[in-house]
This record gives sequence, C-alpha cells and structure tokens, in this order.
Amino acid sequence: MGLALKNSTIDKYFGFLTRLDGVTKKRLIAKLTESMGAKEKNHPDLESLYGAWEDTRSSDEIIEDIKGSRVEKKNEINL
Repeated sequence: MGLALKNSTIDKYFGFLTRLDGVTKKRLIAKLTESMGAKEKNHPDLESLYGAWEDTRSSDEIIEDIKGSRVEKKNEINL
C-alpha cells in the first residue's frame, strides 16, 4: 500500500514538475510506470500462505514445548 496524497498536494508537485525539461519528464514517467508494475508483480502466491504443519515431534511434545515457553506475568502495583 502506498502513500495517498490530496489533490492540492498533487497540484503543488505538478506545478514544480511542469518546469522540468522534456527528457527529465520522460525519465520520471518511466520510473513511475516501473514502480507501478513492480508492485503488481509482488503479490504473494496464495498457495504459499497455507499448508499442513510439518514437525517430527509428537503432539504431546509440541504441547509440552508450548507450555514450557510461557512466561508468567506479575501484575504487582507498588504505590
């Protein structure tokens, strides 16, 4: 997701950019066009986002590891 600008901000940028020479404007257009295409190509493959859990441990071992990694928080308030 990119940065969204108000029309007034875009108009200010456009006012500055209109003073550029033609070659610079074309290079800027090319870079902006490339940046739009690059974002479209970077969409993740949905199939890579899901799958079965793969582990050599038994379910009991996994549960034991999860319980062992828990941290007890102390809610002590000293006034």
